[in-house]
Amino acid sequence: MSDATTDEHGEISHPRFARIYDLAPDERLLEAHRDYLVRDLSGRLLDLGAGTGSLFSHVAEQAARGEGALSLSAIEPDPHMRRRAAARASELDLEIDLRDARAESLPFPDDSFDAVVASVVFCTIGEPEAAVGEVARVLKPGGEFRFLEHVHADGPTGRLQDLINPVWARAAGGCQLNRDTLELFVSRDAFDVVEIERLDRGLFPATPFVRGRLRRRR
Repeated sequence: MSDATTDEHGEISHPRFARIYDLAPDERLLEAHRDYLVRDLSGRLLDLGAGTGSLFSHVAEQAARGEGALSLSAIEPDPHMRRRAAARASELDLEIDLRDARAESLPFPDDSFDAVVASVVFCTIGEPEAAVGEVARVLKPGGEFRFLEHVHADGPTGRLQDLINPVWARAAGGCQLNRDTLELFVSRDAFDVVEIERLDRGLFPATPFVRGRLRRRR
C-alpha cells in the first residue's frame, strides 16, 4: 500500500517512508560510499536530492578535518524528508542552503557549482533525462558530478525487479528498480568519465549499486 499524499500544489510526498528511511539496512551499508562522494571536494557543492540529510554528516566531518572548504546547497521536494534534513543540518551545526525544488528544474544559474552529488536519488526522479541535463547546466566546466545509485540487475534478478517494480515503487517513495541509470549518465556528451565502480552489494531488490565520477567538459 502506498503512503503517498498530495498537497494543494499537486506535489506528492511520502510521510511514512520519510520516517523509516534512515532505518533501511542499505543506508548503513552505503555510509562509506557517501564519504567517497564528498572526499577532497572544495568550493560550492550541490546535493541533488538531500532526502533526510544522509550526506550532511560526511560534509561536516570533512570540514572538521580541514580537508576542504565547502559551501553546501541542497534540494529536496518531499516536505517530510526536507524537514528531517533541516533538523539534521541543525544538529550538525551545518550551514546549508536547503531548497524545495526538483532535479528537473534546478533554481540555480548556469555554472554555479564546483561539484554536484547524487546519492540514491535518480531512482525517484520523474524525468531523469532532464535532471542530468540540469546537472550539466549548473556545473562549472571542469566540475565533477559524483554519484552513488542502484541500477537494473542482469539476468534473473533483473527480471524479478521488473516484475515487482510497480508494487515496490508504491511502497518505497516512488523508487524505480529497473532504471539503466549508468548508461543515462555516461551517454551525455557534456561529461567525460573519470571513474566508475560497480558495487556488488546492497540488499535485494535494490541491487547492484554503482558509484563514479564524471567531469563536465570545458
